[in-house]
Order: sequence, then structure tokens, then C-alpha cells
Amino acid sequence: MQRIRLRYAKRGPLRFTSHRDFARAFERALRRAAVPIAYSQGFTPHPKISYASAAPTGVGSEAEYLEIGLQAPVDPEAMRVALDAALSPGLDILEAVIAGGTGSLADRIDASRWRLELPEVEPATAASAVAAFLGASEVLVERMTKQGRRTFDSRAAVNSFTVASEQDLPSGAVGVPCAIIDLVVRQVTPAVRPDDVLSGLRVVAGLEPPVPPRVTRLAQGTLTAQGEIVDPLDADREDVGIGGR
Repeated sequence: MQRIRLRYAKRGPLRFTSHRDFARAFERALRRAAVPIAYSQGFTPHPKISYASAAPTGVGSEAEYLEIGLQAPVDPEAMRVALDAALSPGLDILEAVIAGGTGSLADRIDASRWRLELPEVEPATAASAVAAFLGASEVLVERMTKQGRRTFDSRAAVNSFTVASEQDLPSGAVGVPCAIIDLVVRQVTPAVRPDDVLSGLRVVAGLEPPVPPRVTRLAQGTLTAQGEIVDPLDADREDVGIGGR
């Protein structure tokens, strides 16, 4: 059985696609693209698809990952093109590689990098709130989970937290202020999400953006000692070659 690992994106309005809805859309795309997907054994066979650390609903992402098992070998790039065409624009298959190296996708992911856009928030105001957050020994926040309302520390999982300077802002970013924040969060239990960190800014600095923030996952993978995130597909590319765009 051939195993293929994919990187895909959720963009624009499609960022509101839930993980369950994406899974259904992806299975339909597999059929439309005539991908020879392998199935599990038993009375109710399921397609062999393994997802890794899906982003929350409403969050955009350039770095979502999954792995599929196939009944027959395929060309990864040809399959990527066919799957991308079978999905709605905004759910984009960016890369496909044959699984190689060692370890599962989940074993290669222990951190994520996020871009937080806070419209109508001055960068200086955001920088002051971020400094207060980083200066705290812990920042307790609450979130409703399947086990009920839980309180946990949002500070311990944060590896880096910075506000873009004026020269780093996109061209044309004039008029209405918009603070741009770069956030790197380690995977912990319970998981700390960007909205938990934003709740932490409200706790320590009273920062409440007047309009909903726009959140995008830029990368996920293994966090190095230098603070960089290693793409989980790097080992596969080195072992069996490169596919994608």
C-alpha cells in the first residue's frame, strides 16, 4: 500500500468549513479524482485517511496535513492536481509527497505558527498587551470543552509572541489601524489555541478587539531550539523526492 501525505489550505470564506465538513468534501474529491484509496477491513470499511492537528473552524490555514493509503501507486503531483480541481476554491491541495522517513505526521508536529490580525487595534496598544502577557508567570483563561468549562494556563504554551513593526506591515495598510501579531504555540494538553491567547490578552491587559480578529495558521511542525518550525514533510522530501507547488 502506497502512502501519500498532503498539505492543504483553508482560505477565504472556506475557513469556516468545519473539520467534519472538510472530511466529507475530501472523500467526495477522492471519488471524483478516481484516486485508488484503500479501505479498512470489517463490516463498515472506511477510507484510510489520517488527519493531523486540524485548525479550528473559522481559522484560515496554509499548513493543514493529512495522510492517505492507496491500493495502487500513483504519481503524487498528478493526484494533487486532480484533487485540487475536485475541491472548491479555498480548499486547496498545495503539496503531495510519498510518505518516507520515520514517524507519523503527528510525531512530527509539536508547534504551530499563527498570524493574528486585529483590525481597529493600534500596533502600539497590541505591543503593550503582548508585553504584559509575556511578563506574566501564568495567564489563566476559561474555555468550554466536551468535559465542561475548564480553566488552564495560556502562557506556558507560548514560545514567541511579537507585534509587527510599522515597516513590516503590508503595503497599503493605512487609515484604519490593524495590529499584526506573530504567535508560536507549542502543543500541550489541553491544547492552547489562538483564541485562548487572545483571551489571555484580555485578562492581563484588558485588550478586546472591537471587531473579530482574523487568524491564519502559517506553519506547523517540529519546533527547533532556534524557534524555527520544521515542515513535517521535509523528511519525506529528502527520502523520496518532492511534489507540490
